[in-house]
Amino acid sequence: MSDNSELYPTDRLAAAAKAAAAAGLDALLITPGADLRYLTGYEALPLERLTCLVVPAEGDSFLVVPGLEKPAAEASPAARLGIDITGWAETEDPYALIARRLPRGVAKVGVDNHMWAEKVLGFRRVLPEAEQALAGGVLREMRMRKTPAEIEALRVAGAAIDRVHAQVGELLRPGRTEREVGRDIAEAILAEGHVRVDFVIVASGPNGASPHHDLSERVIRTGEPVVVDIGGTTEDGYCSDETRTYCVGEPPADFAAYYEVLHRAQRAQCEAVRPGITAEQLDAVGRDIIADAGYGEYFVHRTGHGIGLETHEEPYIVEGSSLPLEPGMAFSVEPGIYLPGRHGARIEDIVVCRENDGEPMNHRPHELAIVDA
Repeated sequence: MSDNSELYPTDRLAAAAKAAAAAGLDALLITPGADLRYLTGYEALPLERLTCLVVPAEGDSFLVVPGLEKPAAEASPAARLGIDITGWAETEDPYALIARRLPRGVAKVGVDNHMWAEKVLGFRRVLPEAEQALAGGVLREMRMRKTPAEIEALRVAGAAIDRVHAQVGELLRPGRTEREVGRDIAEAILAEGHVRVDFVIVASGPNGASPHHDLSERVIRTGEPVVVDIGGTTEDGYCSDETRTYCVGEPPADFAAYYEVLHRAQRAQCEAVRPGITAEQLDAVGRDIIADAGYGEYFVHRTGHGIGLETHEEPYIVEGSSLPLEPGMAFSVEPGIYLPGRHGARIEDIVVCRENDGEPMNHRPHELAIVDA
């Protein structure tokens, strides 16, 4: 496990408070999830009981947790921050407790983007005069620029999922169902260094034309392409995500033709990563290659998504985003071509923007993997 002091530095709370003030927020209210872990290192359980980190724009941050969760909070990296960790009893109102501790005259608070609705309404009850806004707009500016320690955590996650893809060819056999293969992949994800399986997509034949197909009882057949998109979370909390496309036996001629186009597009996009290129410009690099080859209508999703403590986070590599890439931004590059009712293909790597180029976190071959039938 990486050094928590590097992954979760103690100056983040001060940076978050400063960013909240600049955004006109009097406080950030952060419940269990990636934002809480990012700011404190504490992976709190998402319970019906309220756990909330309070980051005032001015004043000291504090963490309110259910009494029975206080030992876990005190054993977490949050204890290094020197903040007050308050446990509340079963008969207490934790929302009122927080309202009493907030500075007087709070006019606007930022709630984390994934806060449960019942908790949002709980804060509205005790802070009826305070406007609620999303905290994500503040925290995204911090989270999407990865530190060296975070990039190393992504390298570790990328190497782990590479090791799983190295085994996939042995698992894909005619006569096996997608679900059987997926079960074996899930076991490998855990065996190769993840603590959680986040998703396993094994999409054979026509199922490959559905980008987010999951698993089914469909039997894999000879001559069929299979899209395998897998990812998990490591002990450090950082995620992996990698897609490779396989074929059981010789591929259909039409599939082989557009796979070559896809391969060229994905390679060009990875090579185009550098500071200053915008998200939509990077998206266009591969999309134009695919469109010029006549497959534009079959590339139906954005090029990529940011990754870190969540599989999908900022920045998003998509048409309409003028966000310039900066060193430390980590995201997927995953163009795809999908022919409804027939088959599909996707190639995905995680790439980190560096000072002059991009560093891939995945290193498995990109050529179509032909599996012996």
